[in-house]
Amino acid sequence: MARGTAMTLDLRTPEAASAAVPEVAAHLAAGGVIAYPTETVYGLGSLTTDAGLDALTVLKRRPSRKPFLLLVAGIPMLEQAGLVLSGVARRMAEEFWPGPLTLVLPGAEGRLPDRLRGPEGGIAVRWTSHRPLATLIAGLGLPITSTSANRPGEGTAPGADGVADRFPEAVASGHLLVLDGGVLGNVPPSTIVDCTVTPAALIREGAIGRAELRRRIGRGAP
Repeated sequence: MARGTAMTLDLRTPEAASAAVPEVAAHLAAGGVIAYPTETVYGLGSLTTDAGLDALTVLKRRPSRKPFLLLVAGIPMLEQAGLVLSGVARRMAEEFWPGPLTLVLPGAEGRLPDRLRGPEGGIAVRWTSHRPLATLIAGLGLPITSTSANRPGEGTAPGADGVADRFPEAVASGHLLVLDGGVLGNVPPSTIVDCTVTPAALIREGAIGRAELRRRIGRGAP
């Protein structure tokens, strides 16, 4: 769907996602930012390059010291990046992924930028359960960054039109490519667990509650 000089691509089905891979890959490689649906809210993302992270930080108006999480399309993808799943982290991944659980993991020194690391020294990562988005990431063959598609103090956008309304200049210039996955439901954000410490620590209780983590994981759950 044309929007001025920009284009919104369909991301409603895995087939549409596969078709979008070449254009999205070229846009990201040129330092562009994408907006996309997830299993929780619409997100903004980039490649994990310095150029991509700079572009996302400026668009989001986010403090440079605050890291972004990563979205992957499977455990092999995060392991190829050097991130480490061990012990309770692997049990949680096997039980809840793909899904709205973000794990802060150690590793990836020299493979991913240190600016992705939080104060605990780990990198936050999630295997998304949004099938078209996972198809897109698998087609790209690389993790993408993720942050909610809004600026500080704004509410999250429920659909592609809402994203475009929040970032009109970036969309009009072609810097922000919007991937339309329809209107999302009112879903809580992902649960975040720090797996760089023992025992693992619950940073944010979201779509998966602490009680559910403990019921399904047992010993070692935060």
